[in-house]
Amino acid sequence: MAKSLKIRDLTLRDGQQSSFATRMTQEQINRCLPYYKDAGFFAMEVWGGAVPDSVMRYLGENPWTRLETIHKAVGDVSKLTALSRGRNLFGYAPYTDEIIDGFCRNAIESGLGIMRIFDALNDVNNVKSTVKYVKQYGGIADCAVCYTVDPKYPQPSFFERLFGKRAPKPVFTDEYFLDKAKQMAALGADMITIKDMSGLIPPQRISRLVKMFKQNLNVPIDFHTHCTPGYGLASVFAAIAAGVDVVDTNCWWFSEGTGAPALEFIYIFCKKMGIELGVNMDAVSKINAQLKDIRKELELSVFGAEKPAPKAFDPMKDTLPAEVDALFDKAVKAAQSEDFATLLDASQKIEAYFGFPAPNELVQKAEIPGGMYSNMVAQLKQLKAEDILPRAMELIPSVRMSAGLPPLVTPTSQIVGAQAVNCALDEKAGRPMYTNKSSQFVGLVKGEYGNTPVPVDPEFRFKICGVREETPYDTSKYKMQPNPELPEAGGVKLAANEKEVLLLELFPLVAKNFLTNVKKKAYEAAQAEKAAQAAAAAEAKAEEAKKSEYVMPTDIKGNAVVAPLPGRVIEIKVKVGDKVSIGQSVVILDAMKMENSITSDYAGVVTRIFVENEQAVPSNAPMVEIG
Repeated sequence: MAKSLKIRDLTLRDGQQSSFATRMTQEQINRCLPYYKDAGFFAMEVWGGAVPDSVMRYLGENPWTRLETIHKAVGDVSKLTALSRGRNLFGYAPYTDEIIDGFCRNAIESGLGIMRIFDALNDVNNVKSTVKYVKQYGGIADCAVCYTVDPKYPQPSFFERLFGKRAPKPVFTDEYFLDKAKQMAALGADMITIKDMSGLIPPQRISRLVKMFKQNLNVPIDFHTHCTPGYGLASVFAAIAAGVDVVDTNCWWFSEGTGAPALEFIYIFCKKMGIELGVNMDAVSKINAQLKDIRKELELSVFGAEKPAPKAFDPMKDTLPAEVDALFDKAVKAAQSEDFATLLDASQKIEAYFGFPAPNELVQKAEIPGGMYSNMVAQLKQLKAEDILPRAMELIPSVRMSAGLPPLVTPTSQIVGAQAVNCALDEKAGRPMYTNKSSQFVGLVKGEYGNTPVPVDPEFRFKICGVREETPYDTSKYKMQPNPELPEAGGVKLAANEKEVLLLELFPLVAKNFLTNVKKKAYEAAQAEKAAQAAAAAEAKAEEAKKSEYVMPTDIKGNAVVAPLPGRVIEIKVKVGDKVSIGQSVVILDAMKMENSITSDYAGVVTRIFVENEQAVPSNAPMVEIG
């Protein structure tokens, strides 16, 4: 056990993302920054994840400005951290080295100190380029090994075992994670994070992993987890007792529940263990005074009402009740003696006393990320098909195994979850499973996201992708996003500099809207008298450009290709007069955040097309008539 422990504060990125949908404004963050400078955290995670997308999409703010503003206020007191998905950065497709180079260089120039780099498949090849460029430009490369568990497969029956059928062997063993960490260290990782994005790692497992990592690696080890299934606090205590170098925490009002454990709990535990944190807890008290008000503001703006809040507590001013103090003593003793059942029980009682959310037993039993589950529920509500949720949950292990057993982390958790929903919908409609599949699922199975933990069956790949051989993404075919001039903004370029070009590459649709708005506002400010005319013209043009609402045709004479589920038309792949064959893709439909290729069940000639690009269509809406 070390005598000192470093703290990475997640409040301004993962904390607000986990609990408040990443809606903190720059003004709200600015209220906290003077006290963050005094707090002296080892690191502050402030960027990456959903922050760049959300600040543009929902707040109309510039992600680069956010990073630069925080760095200007905090300086080098704490190392600013961002989260990125290796070669995918923040997107769904792998990027070229040129883009990764530019992104890393600009991020570090803007004040980034540590880049936490992970890959959704734990494919070490996908983090190589980011490690290279982060180190080249003077940043710290923090490589994250994504923790996940093997699915709960249905056990073979007596007769199946009699004929030699066995349940699949475990893949995600302690040795698996250590091997990934060793490979990342060999790449030049400056530190390694055990990244438990789902909060599924119990205290006994993290204790073993920390000890293995410390014995076999010569770089600092960080532990990141969440509290959703109820393990988070106990597992952080166990990691500290096992000698971890850094732990990730949130400040009180943004902690626990779906977020990371509360710093205040870690402080009390470490004080009893004789471990120094190196954090100014008086400054943390002042941060929390701001966060308490900001929490209420966010609850009202995001959820429309205040959520249940924990009891107020400040370890620098408040005395722990005797029974809670005894629970901390119990936790310390249990962590030291590796009595993990007692450690978990004491930790959960501490959380319950202060009114933090109880463990989510559904997530704990299903062993999937809470966000993945909530996304599936939201998708099915949108489709008015909530009744198939239990079947979609049952299908996750088989879908995941067929796709090469990817860890369930962004974006693979969304891809697998959406495909399980598709398969359940197919089954309910009497169609073969995998009739409907997203482009992202096809790419995952094809090999475009990288090497999966277990090989994909070539016959399954052929069924899904039409090829048997693994086919990596070819970055040589990558096309940069268009960067047009904006007449409505005086003819300036949509992206005027490298940072804006990078936003456009990483978030094409969101950045396009954001940058367009920024350029328009700047132009209007410079041309005050013409602003009203320009705005009116732009509004009129926008109204003209609006797609007409879909009208259900009543005079279909031939065979109709219909939408299997509600969505938005993003590409029409045929025109009137084209000959089509059975199985040919005719329309690309955006549904459940995935691109779905809609194929024809009929051969013939296209006689009519009933939809337009960007048009929303309901389920079973005729889109193309084939005669």
